[in-house]
Amino acid sequence: MATMKDVARLAGVSTSTVSHVINNNRFVSDAVREKVTTAISQLNYAPSALARSLKLNQTRTIGMLLTASSNPFYSEVVRGVERSCYERGYSLVLCNTDGDENRMNRSLETLLQKRVDGLLIMCTESHIPSVEILTRYPSIPSVMMDWSPFDGGSDIIQDNSLLGGEMATRHLISRGYTRIACIAGPQDKTPARLRLEGFHQAMEQAGLPVLPGYIVAGDLEFEGGYNAMNQLLALNPLPQAVFTSNDAMAVGVYHALYQAGLSVPQDIAVIGYDDIELARYMTPPLTTIHQPKDELGELAIDTLLHRLAEPGGSQQLLVLTPELVERGSVGER
Repeated sequence: MATMKDVARLAGVSTSTVSHVINNNRFVSDAVREKVTTAISQLNYAPSALARSLKLNQTRTIGMLLTASSNPFYSEVVRGVERSCYERGYSLVLCNTDGDENRMNRSLETLLQKRVDGLLIMCTESHIPSVEILTRYPSIPSVMMDWSPFDGGSDIIQDNSLLGGEMATRHLISRGYTRIACIAGPQDKTPARLRLEGFHQAMEQAGLPVLPGYIVAGDLEFEGGYNAMNQLLALNPLPQAVFTSNDAMAVGVYHALYQAGLSVPQDIAVIGYDDIELARYMTPPLTTIHQPKDELGELAIDTLLHRLAEPGGSQQLLVLTPELVERGSVGER
C-alpha cells in the first residue's frame, strides 16, 4: 500500500507539500499540485483516516447508543442525527443496545475506545450507562437524548411530555368529548409517566371523571396499542375518544377498531403522540402531538459540537416544546 512518502518521492516534493495538496490548507502552485495529484493517481494512494485522527486528536466521528424498536419514531430521530452529522462533516457510528445492559456497556466501551469525538445516548430510561466507563474518558462529551436517571456531566435534551399529554387531552375535551380513555406507555419510563399525568391534569381541570378501566397500559409498540384497544372495546360504555401515548400504538388502535367494525372518528376519536411520518398517511390522517425529530437530531449534534469547543461549560438541560397537529382522526361531538 502506497504511503505519503511514496507520493512525495514520485512527485519530487516534500511530504508536507503532499499534505497541503490533500487537505487544501496551504497555497500550492498549480504545477506542483498537478504533479502531486498525478502521483496520487498513479500510486492509487488513499490518505489514512487513522493517521489523520491521531495527528489532529479527533476522528470526525460521533457515536450513538440506541435501543432498537419497531416504533418509527426512533428511526426518524436517527435519520435526523445522521443528516446533521453529514452536513457538519462528521460520520455516525450507531450501536443497538437491544435493551440489554451488558450489551449497552460493551458498546459504550467500544465507541469510547475508538475515540469518537462525542457520544449520543438514547437508552437511559431502560438502563443506566456505566458511570465508571464514562469517567475513564472524561474528554469525550455526551448528550442524553431522553430522560437521564442519574446525575452526571452530560447535557440532556428532553421532551416536555407533561405539557404534551395535557395538550392532547385538552384538544379532545375542546371538541366535546367527555368519555376519554388513555393508552399509557410503561410507567417506569418518565415520558410515558408524564404523558399520563398530563392526561389526568387536563381531565381534572375540566371536571371530567376517568371511568373505571379507561386507563390501559401499552408497550409503545404497534401490538401494544392493538391489545390495549381491544381491552377498551370490552368496556361498557365505550370511550368516545382515546389518547394514545405514541403514534405507534395509535396504528394498533386503528387496526383494532377496523376489526371491530368501528370508524375513526365517527365512533371513536383517536389522538397520538410523536407525529411520525406514517401519521399523515393513515386513514383518516392521525391527529397527534408533534415532536421535532429532525430538530432533535440537529440540536443534539450542535450541543455536542458546542461542548467540544467549550469543554468547561456548565451542564445544559434543553426542553423541546410539543405542538398539536390537527388532522382527521378527531371530530366534533
